[in-house]
Amino acid sequence: MALIAPFRPLRYDLQKIDLSRVVAPPYDVISDAGRQELGARDAHNVVRLILPEGEGDARYANAAETLRAWQDTGVLVRDDEPGFYRYDQTFVPPGGTRSFKRSGFLALVSTHPYEDRVILPHERTLSGPKEDRLKLFRSTRTNLSPGFMLYRDASRRVDAALEKGKLLAEFSTADGVEHGLSKVSEASAISAIVRAIEPLQLLIADGHHRYETSLRYRGEVEASLSTASDARAEHRYFMVFLANEADPNLMVFATHRHVHSLETFDVAGMNEKAREWFAVTELAQGADARSLQAKMSVTGYKGFVGALPDGRSFSFELRKDRNLASHPLLAAMPEALRTTDVTLLHSVLFEDILGISAEAQAKKTNLLYPQDAQAALGSLRGGVGQLLVLMNATPVGEVRAVAEAGEVMPQKSTFFYPKVLTGLAIHTLLPTRLVS
Repeated sequence: MALIAPFRPLRYDLQKIDLSRVVAPPYDVISDAGRQELGARDAHNVVRLILPEGEGDARYANAAETLRAWQDTGVLVRDDEPGFYRYDQTFVPPGGTRSFKRSGFLALVSTHPYEDRVILPHERTLSGPKEDRLKLFRSTRTNLSPGFMLYRDASRRVDAALEKGKLLAEFSTADGVEHGLSKVSEASAISAIVRAIEPLQLLIADGHHRYETSLRYRGEVEASLSTASDARAEHRYFMVFLANEADPNLMVFATHRHVHSLETFDVAGMNEKAREWFAVTELAQGADARSLQAKMSVTGYKGFVGALPDGRSFSFELRKDRNLASHPLLAAMPEALRTTDVTLLHSVLFEDILGISAEAQAKKTNLLYPQDAQAALGSLRGGVGQLLVLMNATPVGEVRAVAEAGEVMPQKSTFFYPKVLTGLAIHTLLPTRLVS
Protein backbone atom coordinates (compact mmCIF):
# COMPACT_ATOMS: atom_id res chain seq x y z
CA MET A 1 0.00 0.00 0.00
CA ALA A 2 1.46 3.34 -1.09
CA LEU A 3 0.53 5.83 1.61
CA ILE A 4 0.65 9.35 0.19
CA ALA A 5 -0.42 12.56 1.87
CA PRO A 6 -0.97 16.24 1.12
CA PHE A 7 1.39 18.58 2.94
CA ARG A 8 2.10 22.10 4.12
CA PRO A 9 5.59 22.76 2.81
CA LEU A 10 7.80 25.77 3.09
CA ARG A 11 7.52 27.72 -0.15
CA TYR A 12 8.93 30.93 -1.53
CA ASP A 13 6.65 33.90 -0.87
CA LEU A 14 5.54 34.65 -4.42
CA GLN A 15 4.68 38.22 -3.44
CA LYS A 16 8.38 38.82 -2.81
CA ILE A 17 10.19 36.29 -4.98
CA ASP A 18 10.28 35.59 -8.73
CA LEU A 19 10.18 31.79 -8.75
CA SER A 20 12.02 31.54 -12.07
CA ARG A 21 15.11 33.10 -10.44
CA VAL A 22 15.29 30.87 -7.37
CA VAL A 23 14.63 27.34 -8.64
CA ALA A 24 17.39 24.94 -9.68
CA PRO A 25 17.85 21.50 -11.24
CA PRO A 26 18.54 18.55 -8.92
CA TYR A 27 21.86 18.92 -7.10
CA ASP A 28 23.51 15.99 -8.87
CA VAL A 29 23.30 17.52 -12.35
CA ILE A 30 24.67 20.96 -11.38
CA SER A 31 28.29 21.63 -12.39
CA ASP A 32 30.60 23.97 -10.49
CA ALA A 33 30.00 26.62 -13.15
CA GLY A 34 26.27 26.01 -12.98
CA ARG A 35 26.32 26.41 -9.21
CA GLN A 36 28.03 29.78 -9.57
CA GLU A 37 25.60 30.93 -12.24
CA LEU A 38 22.55 29.96 -10.19
CA GLY A 39 23.92 31.59 -7.06
CA ALA A 40 24.60 34.81 -8.94
CA ARG A 41 21.10 34.82 -10.43
CA ASP A 42 19.44 35.55 -7.09
CA ALA A 43 20.62 35.79 -3.49
CA HIS A 44 17.82 33.41 -2.53
CA ASN A 45 18.37 30.74 -5.16
CA VAL A 46 17.79 27.29 -3.68
CA VAL A 47 21.23 26.18 -4.89
CA ARG A 48 22.55 27.95 -1.77
CA LEU A 49 20.73 25.27 0.25
CA ILE A 50 21.28 22.14 -1.85
CA LEU A 51 24.94 22.90 -2.73
CA PRO A 52 25.95 25.28 0.06
CA GLU A 53 29.23 27.16 0.14
CA GLY A 54 31.90 26.39 2.71
CA GLU A 55 34.76 24.04 3.43
CA GLY A 56 34.16 20.48 4.61
CA ASP A 57 31.21 19.91 6.91
CA ALA A 58 30.89 23.64 7.56
CA ARG A 59 28.87 23.93 4.39
CA TYR A 60 26.01 21.90 5.92
CA ALA A 61 25.84 24.29 8.87
CA ASN A 62 25.85 27.16 6.38
CA ALA A 63 22.85 25.66 4.62
CA ALA A 64 20.97 25.40 7.93
CA GLU A 65 21.76 28.99 8.82
CA THR A 66 20.67 30.22 5.38
CA LEU A 67 17.42 28.28 5.68
CA ARG A 68 16.70 29.82 9.09
CA ALA A 69 17.46 33.32 7.81
CA TRP A 70 15.12 32.93 4.84
CA GLN A 71 12.32 31.83 7.17
CA ASP A 72 13.00 34.65 9.61
CA THR A 73 12.83 37.26 6.85
CA GLY A 74 9.73 35.77 5.24
CA VAL A 75 11.43 34.65 2.02
CA LEU A 76 10.21 31.14 2.81
CA VAL A 77 6.77 30.76 4.40
CA ARG A 78 4.73 27.73 5.38
CA ASP A 79 1.51 27.06 3.50
CA ASP A 80 -1.57 27.63 5.59
CA GLU A 81 -3.47 24.54 4.45
CA PRO A 82 -2.38 21.13 3.16
CA GLY A 83 -2.53 20.23 -0.49
CA PHE A 84 -1.03 18.42 -3.43
CA TYR A 85 0.85 20.53 -5.98
CA ARG A 86 0.18 19.85 -9.63
CA TYR A 87 3.34 20.46 -11.62
CA ASP A 88 3.27 20.79 -15.43
CA GLN A 89 6.34 20.98 -17.65
CA THR A 90 5.94 21.92 -21.32
CA PHE A 91 9.04 21.18 -23.37
CA VAL A 92 10.56 20.34 -26.72
CA PRO A 93 12.69 17.21 -26.24
CA PRO A 94 16.35 17.28 -27.30
CA GLY A 95 16.52 16.97 -31.06
CA GLY A 96 12.75 17.35 -31.34
CA THR A 97 10.59 19.88 -33.15
CA ARG A 98 7.25 19.80 -31.31
CA SER A 99 6.34 20.39 -27.68
CA PHE A 100 4.95 18.01 -25.08
CA LYS A 101 3.47 18.55 -21.63
CA ARG A 102 4.27 16.23 -18.74
CA SER A 103 2.02 16.53 -15.73
CA GLY A 104 2.25 15.12 -12.23
CA PHE A 105 2.05 16.32 -8.67
CA LEU A 106 4.16 16.95 -5.59
CA ALA A 107 3.13 14.93 -2.55
CA LEU A 108 4.50 13.15 0.48
CA VAL A 109 4.95 9.40 0.50
CA SER A 110 5.49 7.33 3.63
CA THR A 111 8.94 5.78 3.45
CA HIS A 112 9.26 1.99 3.24
CA PRO A 113 12.33 -0.24 3.02
CA TYR A 114 12.63 -1.80 -0.40
CA GLU A 115 11.86 -5.26 0.95
CA ASP A 116 8.29 -4.13 1.65
CA ARG A 117 7.81 -3.95 -2.14
CA VAL A 118 5.78 -0.76 -1.86
CA ILE A 119 8.44 1.48 -3.40
CA LEU A 120 10.65 -0.15 -6.02
CA PRO A 121 14.16 0.97 -7.03
CA HIS A 122 15.59 0.33 -10.46
CA GLU A 123 19.20 1.53 -10.21
CA ARG A 124 22.21 0.88 -8.01
CA THR A 125 23.31 3.71 -5.72
CA LEU A 126 26.68 4.89 -4.43
CA SER A 127 27.62 5.57 -0.82
CA GLY A 128 29.29 8.96 -1.39
CA PRO A 129 26.23 10.92 -2.54
CA LYS A 130 24.12 9.39 0.24
CA GLU A 131 26.58 10.46 2.94
CA ASP A 132 26.57 13.99 1.54
CA ARG A 133 22.77 14.20 1.44
CA LEU A 134 22.46 12.67 4.92
CA LYS A 135 24.63 15.40 6.41
CA LEU A 136 22.40 17.98 4.72
CA PHE A 137 19.26 16.26 6.06
CA ARG A 138 20.71 16.24 9.58
CA SER A 139 21.78 19.86 9.50
CA THR A 140 18.71 21.43 7.90
CA ARG A 141 16.13 18.87 9.08
CA THR A 142 14.49 19.26 5.69
CA ASN A 143 13.91 17.31 2.50
CA LEU A 144 14.94 20.02 0.04
CA SER A 145 14.67 18.21 -3.29
CA PRO A 146 11.80 15.95 -4.37
CA GLY A 147 12.34 12.48 -5.65
CA PHE A 148 10.58 11.38 -8.83
CA MET A 149 8.36 8.28 -8.73
CA LEU A 150 5.98 6.65 -11.17
CA TYR A 151 2.60 5.08 -10.58
CA ARG A 152 0.86 2.88 -13.13
CA ASP A 153 -2.74 3.91 -13.80
CA ALA A 154 -3.99 3.20 -17.32
CA SER A 155 -7.44 4.57 -16.50
CA ARG A 156 -5.88 7.89 -15.39
CA ARG A 157 -8.16 8.28 -12.40
CA VAL A 158 -6.03 11.03 -10.86
CA ASP A 159 -6.26 13.45 -13.79
CA ALA A 160 -9.69 14.91 -13.03
CA ALA A 161 -8.81 15.66 -9.42
CA LEU A 162 -5.58 17.40 -10.44
CA GLU A 163 -7.57 19.67 -12.75
CA LYS A 164 -9.11 21.27 -9.63
CA GLY A 165 -5.87 22.97 -8.67
CA LYS A 166 -5.50 26.73 -8.26
CA LEU A 167 -2.67 28.21 -10.31
CA LEU A 168 0.19 29.57 -8.20
CA ALA A 169 2.91 30.34 -10.73
CA GLU A 170 3.92 30.04 -14.37
CA PHE A 171 7.47 30.66 -15.56
CA SER A 172 10.17 29.52 -17.97
CA THR A 173 13.73 28.37 -17.34
CA ALA A 174 16.85 28.89 -19.42
CA ASP A 175 16.54 25.45 -21.03
CA GLY A 176 13.28 26.52 -22.68
CA VAL A 177 11.03 24.45 -20.42
CA GLU A 178 7.80 26.15 -19.34
CA HIS A 179 6.64 25.33 -15.80
CA GLY A 180 3.27 25.61 -14.13
CA LEU A 181 2.55 25.04 -10.43
CA SER A 182 -0.98 24.72 -9.03
CA LYS A 183 -2.27 23.80 -5.58
CA VAL A 184 -4.97 21.15 -5.11
CA SER A 185 -6.58 21.67 -1.71
CA GLU A 186 -10.22 20.70 -2.20
CA ALA A 187 -11.00 17.83 0.20
CA SER A 188 -12.81 15.68 -2.37
CA ALA A 189 -9.94 16.00 -4.85
CA ILE A 190 -7.35 15.13 -2.20
CA SER A 191 -9.36 12.09 -1.16
CA ALA A 192 -9.74 10.92 -4.76
CA ILE A 193 -6.00 11.17 -5.38
CA VAL A 194 -5.11 9.29 -2.19
CA ARG A 195 -7.57 6.48 -2.98
CA ALA A 196 -6.27 6.13 -6.55
CA ILE A 197 -2.61 5.83 -5.52
CA GLU A 198 -3.08 3.76 -2.37
CA PRO A 199 -3.22 0.26 -3.95
CA LEU A 200 -0.29 0.86 -6.33
CA GLN A 201 3.41 0.08 -6.23
CA LEU A 202 5.57 3.14 -6.83
CA LEU A 203 8.66 2.96 -9.02
CA ILE A 204 11.56 5.34 -8.41
CA ALA A 205 12.35 7.12 -11.67
CA ASP A 206 14.94 9.54 -10.29
CA GLY A 207 16.30 10.32 -6.83
CA HIS A 208 17.33 6.89 -5.51
CA HIS A 209 20.06 8.45 -3.37
CA ARG A 210 17.65 10.98 -1.87
CA TYR A 211 15.05 8.34 -1.07
CA GLU A 212 17.55 6.00 0.57
CA THR A 213 18.90 8.96 2.55
CA SER A 214 15.37 9.71 3.74
CA LEU A 215 15.00 6.12 4.93
CA ARG A 216 18.26 6.29 6.86
CA TYR A 217 17.38 9.67 8.37
CA ARG A 218 14.03 8.32 9.50
CA GLY A 219 15.81 5.46 11.25
CA GLU A 220 18.22 7.82 12.99
CA VAL A 221 15.40 10.02 14.27
CA GLU A 222 13.41 7.03 15.50
CA ALA A 223 16.46 5.71 17.36
CA SER A 224 16.96 9.07 19.08
CA LEU A 225 13.40 9.30 20.46
CA SER A 226 12.48 8.03 23.91
CA THR A 227 9.10 6.79 22.62
CA ALA A 228 7.86 5.76 19.21
CA SER A 229 6.85 8.67 17.01
CA ASP A 230 3.39 9.22 15.60
CA ALA A 231 2.82 7.39 12.31
CA ARG A 232 2.11 10.78 10.70
CA ALA A 233 5.29 12.48 11.92
CA GLU A 234 6.97 14.49 9.17
CA HIS A 235 10.27 12.62 9.26
CA ARG A 236 8.48 9.43 8.22
CA TYR A 237 7.61 10.98 4.85
CA PHE A 238 9.56 11.81 1.71
CA MET A 239 8.67 14.57 -0.74
CA VAL A 240 8.16 13.26 -4.26
CA PHE A 241 6.94 14.20 -7.70
CA LEU A 242 4.49 11.53 -8.85
CA ALA A 243 3.77 10.95 -12.55
CA ASN A 244 1.73 8.34 -14.37
CA GLU A 245 3.55 5.71 -16.42
CA ALA A 246 0.57 5.76 -18.76
CA ASP A 247 1.21 9.38 -19.72
CA PRO A 248 2.30 9.37 -23.40
CA ASN A 249 4.34 12.51 -22.68
CA LEU A 250 6.55 10.70 -20.17
CA MET A 251 9.92 10.91 -21.91
CA VAL A 252 12.92 8.69 -21.22
CA PHE A 253 16.20 9.34 -23.00
CA ALA A 254 19.47 7.49 -23.15
CA THR A 255 22.56 8.20 -21.11
CA HIS A 256 25.61 7.18 -23.12
CA ARG A 257 28.95 5.79 -21.92
CA HIS A 258 32.36 7.32 -22.62
CA VAL A 259 35.21 4.90 -21.83
CA HIS A 260 38.60 6.35 -20.93
CA SER A 261 41.93 5.61 -19.23
CA LEU A 262 42.05 1.85 -19.86
CA GLU A 263 45.65 0.65 -19.61
CA THR A 264 45.19 -1.39 -22.76
CA PHE A 265 42.48 -1.03 -25.38
CA ASP A 266 42.64 -3.36 -28.38
CA VAL A 267 39.81 -2.63 -30.81
CA ALA A 268 40.37 -5.76 -32.92
CA GLY A 269 40.49 -7.93 -29.81
CA MET A 270 37.33 -6.33 -28.41
CA ASN A 271 35.40 -6.95 -31.61
CA GLU A 272 36.64 -10.51 -31.92
CA LYS A 273 35.47 -11.39 -28.41
CA ALA A 274 32.21 -9.48 -28.88
CA ARG A 275 31.27 -11.56 -31.93
CA GLU A 276 30.48 -14.49 -29.64
CA TRP A 277 27.44 -12.53 -28.43
CA PHE A 278 26.87 -9.76 -30.95
CA ALA A 279 26.70 -9.26 -34.68
CA VAL A 280 29.49 -6.68 -35.04
CA THR A 281 29.10 -4.48 -38.11
CA GLU A 282 31.36 -1.61 -39.13
CA LEU A 283 29.42 1.56 -39.98
CA ALA A 284 30.19 4.51 -42.24
CA GLN A 285 33.48 6.29 -41.53
CA GLY A 286 33.00 9.58 -39.71
CA ALA A 287 29.25 9.18 -39.24
CA ASP A 288 27.57 11.76 -37.03
CA ALA A 289 25.65 10.90 -33.88
CA ARG A 290 22.24 11.13 -35.55
CA SER A 291 23.28 8.56 -38.18
CA LEU A 292 24.73 6.24 -35.57
CA GLN A 293 21.59 6.46 -33.43
CA ALA A 294 19.43 5.83 -36.50
CA LYS A 295 21.13 2.44 -36.81
CA MET A 296 19.62 1.51 -33.43
CA SER A 297 16.15 2.86 -34.20
CA VAL A 298 15.08 -0.24 -36.13
CA THR A 299 12.25 -2.08 -34.40
CA GLY A 300 13.59 -4.99 -32.37
CA TYR A 301 17.19 -3.77 -32.31
CA LYS A 302 18.92 -4.88 -29.11
CA GLY A 303 22.43 -3.69 -28.49
CA PHE A 304 24.44 -0.49 -28.89
CA VAL A 305 26.89 1.36 -31.13
CA GLY A 306 30.56 1.94 -30.29
CA ALA A 307 32.48 4.87 -31.78
CA LEU A 308 36.25 5.33 -31.90
CA PRO A 309 38.39 8.49 -31.95
CA ASP A 310 39.57 7.79 -35.52
CA GLY A 311 36.05 8.04 -36.97
CA ARG A 312 35.30 4.33 -37.11
CA SER A 313 32.19 2.96 -35.46
CA PHE A 314 30.58 -0.44 -34.98
CA SER A 315 27.11 -1.76 -34.31
CA PHE A 316 26.93 -4.42 -31.62
CA GLU A 317 23.55 -6.10 -32.14
CA LEU A 318 22.70 -9.06 -29.94
CA ARG A 319 22.79 -12.35 -31.81
CA LYS A 320 19.43 -14.06 -31.76
CA ASP A 321 21.06 -17.51 -31.68
CA ARG A 322 22.78 -16.93 -28.34
CA ASN A 323 21.41 -18.10 -25.00
CA LEU A 324 22.16 -15.29 -22.56
CA ALA A 325 21.57 -17.61 -19.62
CA SER A 326 24.79 -19.41 -20.60
CA HIS A 327 26.93 -16.32 -19.99
CA PRO A 328 28.61 -16.63 -16.57
CA LEU A 329 27.84 -13.02 -15.61
CA LEU A 330 24.22 -13.18 -16.77
CA ALA A 331 23.20 -16.69 -15.76
CA ALA A 332 21.98 -15.81 -12.26
CA MET A 333 19.99 -12.79 -13.44
CA PRO A 334 16.26 -12.93 -14.20
CA GLU A 335 15.48 -12.62 -17.89
CA ALA A 336 13.97 -9.16 -17.39
CA LEU A 337 17.38 -7.86 -16.32
CA ARG A 338 19.84 -9.79 -18.47
CA THR A 339 18.05 -8.87 -21.71
CA THR A 340 18.26 -5.09 -21.22
CA ASP A 341 20.72 -3.19 -23.38
CA VAL A 342 22.37 -1.57 -20.37
CA THR A 343 23.02 -4.93 -18.69
CA LEU A 344 24.43 -6.40 -21.90
CA LEU A 345 26.74 -3.42 -22.16
CA HIS A 346 27.94 -3.36 -18.56
CA SER A 347 28.23 -7.11 -17.98
CA VAL A 348 29.31 -8.44 -21.39
CA LEU A 349 31.22 -5.65 -23.11
CA PHE A 350 32.57 -3.69 -20.15
CA GLU A 351 33.18 -6.33 -17.49
CA ASP A 352 33.76 -9.51 -19.47
CA ILE A 353 35.45 -8.18 -22.60
CA LEU A 354 37.13 -4.90 -21.59
CA GLY A 355 37.84 -5.94 -18.00
CA ILE A 356 36.15 -2.96 -16.32
CA SER A 357 35.07 -4.57 -13.06
CA ALA A 358 31.72 -3.95 -11.44
CA GLU A 359 33.57 -2.10 -8.67
CA ALA A 360 35.36 0.16 -11.17
CA GLN A 361 32.04 0.81 -12.90
CA ALA A 362 30.44 1.81 -9.61
CA LYS A 363 33.32 4.20 -8.89
CA LYS A 364 33.17 5.55 -12.48
CA THR A 365 36.90 4.88 -12.72
CA ASN A 366 36.86 4.48 -16.51
CA LEU A 367 33.43 5.82 -17.41
CA LEU A 368 31.79 9.15 -18.09
CA TYR A 369 28.05 9.40 -18.65
CA PRO A 370 27.24 12.00 -21.34
CA GLN A 371 23.68 12.69 -22.42
CA ASP A 372 24.38 14.78 -25.51
CA ALA A 373 25.49 12.22 -28.08
CA GLN A 374 26.82 14.68 -30.67
CA ALA A 375 28.82 16.67 -28.11
CA ALA A 376 30.27 13.45 -26.69
CA LEU A 377 31.20 12.28 -30.19
CA GLY A 378 32.95 15.60 -30.77
CA SER A 379 34.93 15.17 -27.56
CA LEU A 380 35.90 11.64 -28.54
CA ARG A 381 37.15 12.70 -31.98
CA GLY A 382 38.92 15.61 -30.32
CA GLY A 383 41.05 13.15 -28.40
CA VAL A 384 39.09 12.54 -25.20
CA GLY A 385 38.74 8.90 -24.22
CA GLN A 386 38.99 5.61 -26.08
CA LEU A 387 35.43 4.49 -26.84
CA LEU A 388 32.02 6.15 -26.88
CA VAL A 389 29.04 3.82 -26.58
CA LEU A 390 25.75 5.25 -27.82
CA MET A 391 22.57 3.65 -26.50
CA ASN A 392 18.84 3.56 -26.97
CA ALA A 393 16.71 4.75 -24.07
CA THR A 394 15.52 2.02 -21.69
CA PRO A 395 11.71 1.73 -22.07
CA VAL A 396 9.74 2.33 -18.88
CA GLY A 397 8.15 -1.11 -19.25
CA GLU A 398 11.59 -2.73 -19.04
CA VAL A 399 12.49 -0.60 -16.04
CA ARG A 400 9.39 -1.71 -14.14
CA ALA A 401 9.86 -5.36 -15.15
CA VAL A 402 13.37 -5.33 -13.68
CA ALA A 403 12.17 -3.62 -10.51
CA GLU A 404 9.26 -6.03 -10.08
CA ALA A 405 11.71 -8.91 -10.45
CA GLY A 406 13.51 -7.53 -7.40
CA GLU A 407 16.57 -6.44 -9.35
CA VAL A 408 18.30 -3.16 -10.14
CA MET A 409 20.02 -1.95 -13.27
CA PRO A 410 23.46 -0.32 -13.55
CA GLN A 411 23.63 3.34 -12.58
CA LYS A 412 22.55 5.92 -15.16
CA SER A 413 20.26 3.44 -16.88
CA THR A 414 17.54 6.03 -17.42
CA PHE A 415 17.31 9.74 -18.09
CA PHE A 416 13.82 11.11 -17.56
CA TYR A 417 13.41 14.47 -19.29
CA PRO A 418 12.90 17.17 -18.20
CA LYS A 419 14.33 17.13 -14.68
CA VAL A 420 12.03 18.03 -11.78
CA LEU A 421 13.03 21.39 -10.34
CA THR A 422 14.15 21.96 -6.78
CA GLY A 423 12.73 24.99 -4.99
CA LEU A 424 9.03 24.55 -5.69
CA ALA A 425 8.44 23.24 -2.15
CA ILE A 426 10.51 22.21 0.87
CA HIS A 427 9.39 19.45 3.24
CA THR A 428 10.45 19.84 6.87
CA LEU A 429 11.34 16.69 8.85
CA LEU A 430 10.33 17.52 12.41
CA PRO A 431 9.14 14.54 14.48
CA THR A 432 6.87 16.90 16.45
CA ARG A 433 5.01 18.05 13.34
CA LEU A 434 2.35 15.79 11.85
CA VAL A 435 1.40 15.32 8.22
CA SER A 436 -2.27 16.12 7.57
